[in-house]
Amino acid sequence: MAKHEIIPCERCGTPIECKANSYTKCQCSVVQLNLNEVQYISEQFESCLCAKCLFELQQEYKEIVSA
Repeated sequence: MAKHEIIPCERCGTPIECKANSYTKCQCSVVQLNLNEVQYISEQFESCLCAKCLFELQQEYKEIVSA
């Protein structure tokens, strides 16, 4: 039995183990987002996202800003 809740990534649906109570051990903590990137992502999504989606959204934001 998992210690943490298994939830789907809001963007792609991939099952992820949410470790909100142990954020530093959560898979999403591997993507370092600045405040503007966090705001950009939070305007589109309300729930947890997998690290792959967070990275893709970070890159998407960087492309928008540099355009």
